Amino acid sequence: MATNNVTRLLEAKKIPFTAFDLPAEKLGALETAALLKVPAEQVFKTIVIKRDKPAKPVLAVVSGTDEVNLKMVATALGDKKVYLPTQKEAEEITHLQAGGISALALLNKGFNVLLDETALLFDEIHVSGGQRGLNIRLPVAAFIEITQAKTAPIASPLPSGGDA
Repeated sequence: MATNNVTRLLEAKKIPFTAFDLPAEKLGALETAALLKVPAEQVFKTIVIKRDKPAKPVLAVVSGTDEVNLKMVATALGDKKVYLPTQKEAEEITHLQAGGISALALLNKGFNVLLDETALLFDEIHVSGGQRGLNIRLPVAAFIEITQAKTAPIASPLPSGGDA
């Protein structure tokens, strides 16, 4: 099992989790679900969202079978408009590689976290462990507590059924 700052933090806070080693290339949530043999709805991806007003970008965490809905995110934040940065911009904002961007790796960096309310349907969810090739399964309640996530309806089903 890979060890990094995320796994060390979870261990230090005595949060139950399971880490899964995956191939180190950028994998989508559907590919991750297939490799782990878990429902794709339970694998959540982290999307960086830029705000219209001068404020720290937000991390939107949505199911692999959904896409982030910018209007719903703006409503949840009380903003008029929000934007999706390019992959390069998201990497510059977070200092993490796409495919490894994780709210767990960005604690204490000032990011607000919005978790799609569908996560509440599960006892546990899968999220990135903060680097490509590391997936973490942990209780939804623990994810919300450690990230101070706000839950809201922020996603729409993907037309193709998964992984944008």
